[in-house]
Amino acid sequence: MKLVKFLASALCSLTVASVAIAQTYPNKPVSLVVPYPAGGVSDVIARIVSPALSKKLGEAVIVENIGGASGGIAAQKVLNSPADGYLVLQGSPNELILGPLANSAIKFKSEDFRLVQMIGSAQIAFLVRSDMPVKDVDSFLAYAKKAAQEGKPLSYASVGPGSFYHLLGEQLSRETKIPMTHVPYKGAGPALQDLIGGQIDFFLAPYGKSHDELAKQGRIKLLAMLNAKRLEGVKDYPAISESKGLKGFTYSIWTGYFVKKDTPEPVVQTLNKALAEVLDDATVKSSLDANSLLIAKPLSLNELNKVYGDGTAQFRAIAKSINLQPQ
Repeated sequence: MKLVKFLASALCSLTVASVAIAQTYPNKPVSLVVPYPAGGVSDVIARIVSPALSKKLGEAVIVENIGGASGGIAAQKVLNSPADGYLVLQGSPNELILGPLANSAIKFKSEDFRLVQMIGSAQIAFLVRSDMPVKDVDSFLAYAKKAAQEGKPLSYASVGPGSFYHLLGEQLSRETKIPMTHVPYKGAGPALQDLIGGQIDFFLAPYGKSHDELAKQGRIKLLAMLNAKRLEGVKDYPAISESKGLKGFTYSIWTGYFVKKDTPEPVVQTLNKALAEVLDDATVKSSLDANSLLIAKPLSLNELNKVYGDGTAQFRAIAKSINLQPQ
């Protein structure tokens, strides 16, 4: 009987504590952690979302850029902090699923995080240096094959070993049987700078409006989007399915907001609701659309659990298909 009373009292205390957390969260600034340096598409998305999220939460939302280890350093910082919802990771399968599979120094598992809302899917652009003598994907493949035969394989950028963009480059090399050289960076911003400068040959990158502007200025070439068909907003560029050599090479990657898995349920619910309202904000929608992000439909927490579980299985299968080995 004493045990029953003790358990009942403990459960009551936990319920009261949860209600208190729900009533007080947030009562100080929230950090939106971006796992890459400023200048990339992830950073752009965070700076679109943060003002609207701040209004919904009633507290400042500060964007914090932390690059390195394919996003692993930022993710680990969130895990090392209290599970109170004040550090929210803007992440994707790239950092949370592929990172631990590719980097032996990363000790966390994808299951250590909880997805609290989706934001959208990024289209992938096929970018090459401006002076490369190619005009489309098929002429690129011919050029890459010739360069490899001459002992000068083309180099491609990624945001780190084992990242989604590294896997795309490896998959491209494997499908075409053309040797290529991987060059990892801390983020898309530094990689793009070296592409503009001609230090690397190509980059399969999350598409942003800046890529369109750079292509129109002649500073890079945008050969295709890795889409099955031309989509609104990027109709000037061919879908990869229009090529002869890479018809089925279609990929995209989703982005969402994560907290530590043991974050109190009332906090998770508050973030889920606030981010759902942010996705319905007209200014946010138009800004994300201008950057050609395929905006997600707000989902319930149960739906998000399934999305994250399915994504974990899918991306682990991709890593296995190219025999990704931890480094």
